[in-house]
Amino acid sequence: MSNEAAATPAASTATDSLRILREVYGYETFRGEQARIIDTVVQGDDALVIMPTGGGKSVCYQIPALLRAGVGIVVSPLIALMEDQVAALAQLGVRAAYLNSTLTIDAQQAVRNATAAGELDLLYVAPERLLQPDTLAFLGSCKVALIAIDEAHCVSAWGHDFREDYLALGQLQNVFPNVPRLALTATADARTRDDIVSRLALSSPTRFIAGFDRPNITYAVQAKTDAKAQLLNFLEPRQGLSGIVYCLSRKSVEATAEHLRERGYNALPYHAGLDAGIRRDHQARFLREPATIMVATIAFGMGIDKPDVRFVAHLDLPKSMEAYYQETGRAGRDGEAADAWMVYGMQDVVRLGRMLDESQAGEDHKRIERSKLDALLGWCEITTCRRRALLAYFGETRDDDCGNCDTCTDAPVTWDATVPAQKLLSCAYRTGQRFGAGHVIDVLRGADNEKVRRFNHDALSTYGLGAEYSDQQWRSIVRQLVVRGYLRSDHDRYGALVLTGKARPLLRGEEVLYLREDRKVTRAKRRKSTYTLNLEDEALMDALKARRAELAEEAGVPPYVIFHDASLLGMVEHRPSTPEALLAVHGVGAAKLEKYGEDFLA
Repeated sequence: MSNEAAATPAASTATDSLRILREVYGYETFRGEQARIIDTVVQGDDALVIMPTGGGKSVCYQIPALLRAGVGIVVSPLIALMEDQVAALAQLGVRAAYLNSTLTIDAQQAVRNATAAGELDLLYVAPERLLQPDTLAFLGSCKVALIAIDEAHCVSAWGHDFREDYLALGQLQNVFPNVPRLALTATADARTRDDIVSRLALSSPTRFIAGFDRPNITYAVQAKTDAKAQLLNFLEPRQGLSGIVYCLSRKSVEATAEHLRERGYNALPYHAGLDAGIRRDHQARFLREPATIMVATIAFGMGIDKPDVRFVAHLDLPKSMEAYYQETGRAGRDGEAADAWMVYGMQDVVRLGRMLDESQAGEDHKRIERSKLDALLGWCEITTCRRRALLAYFGETRDDDCGNCDTCTDAPVTWDATVPAQKLLSCAYRTGQRFGAGHVIDVLRGADNEKVRRFNHDALSTYGLGAEYSDQQWRSIVRQLVVRGYLRSDHDRYGALVLTGKARPLLRGEEVLYLREDRKVTRAKRRKSTYTLNLEDEALMDALKARRAELAEEAGVPPYVIFHDASLLGMVEHRPSTPEALLAVHGVGAAKLEKYGEDFLA
């Protein structure tokens, strides 16, 4: 199959890249490794790019596509993401289109014709569509500038969001031998990075591993007591803001969204069980409407470009540190203050463990996934800086505490839990290691109920031995003993507590155990914006937002596609009165100046 892609870039100097950044995107300087990545691809070499959400990955393939001869192919897993990206590029004056099942036959042919005629800079396509023989044959006859594989962690069995349709993308090396390919993702540990390079058959790629730190995000974790009440407490000072609430099950998504709507929040459910049309409508509303909360399973969020998501809340434990980092990274893409808040409990551990055991994955994969879940559990219970531990998981060292997580701003209190832990371990053993936390705690607290009497557990020496502690205190002890490896939850027997070899020295009194006290829930504070506006500035900002909303409605795009809040704030600060002055505002490029300059200058 022939491919006429130019191996020699149309232009390769840093000057050309910077000119496009300024003229098209309206930004003065590149961030981090963007310039080096662009130069690598423009020169025709492969690259692996690991960059945090909001770090500017799309520029790393969009600018090379504008500089090299031919069309840039972008492999994207989600239809909604393709549509949003193409709409945003149209606002910038970039010639972009997508090929997916939402297009009519005539519309698909029009895209093919434009591609063949060299009239497109970028073409977005899903992996399953790209790998169809007729699509490969067609693109093989066109000039292809580059191939960008977005969300590349999907190709790895060790990644947190494996997708089988990504596996065959390695054959692109044979179909397009002279075309540079770059794989991009926000999250990948060392094993996953190696797997991406191997499975995609990248040719000696330069690896660009940007820092994982998102300093604008505040991390906080609480023990789950009453998840819905805790969520309302968290949301109360954040009314009027947009955010995402993640739940593990579809049922929980529906119930939580309804609960929030009843209390006046604009909350929308999103999960794979909903009709595709409803999902598209809810996603569009989330992107366009202010102060909207999406309550979702992990089916939602990949590639979401909304910059002003002010919080990501988890009502259930994610399955790994990678998944947690990816999901929380959807907050604060604009660099403004944002929150990653989570509640978790023993029931989450039991449920995730059971789901893993019941999966069809091989034992090696299950072992890796268990270790990832254990790492996340350990992170939830740490008493030191959360950010340092999170970065360390991804191989990044931070020398100082961040001052922007719950353990830094409100240091956890620890206590000598040796004796209570011995009582609990002994009770789990004497009840036959056949029961979950609830029953073992009932025995310890001396509960008089049918189950305790049926098994004669009111006759055990440990019956009533822990009456001085509340049910919630005992649950905290159980949770931390599981996290620290003294107990394990037997998922085959519905979470039965089983002692491990590590429990023996503790039971014999050969070690002292300190555990953390669960925090008392207090009203969560809303963090202040980086920007402070006086009354006159606020009035102007409101007027600019109102005009932006009108223009977005006319164009059929989310408001942030017209201009980000940061650009509006720049207009408020500098009060540009000429097109030249407006062009100097961050995020205002030539195409947007032509389309919207008069509106905003007025």
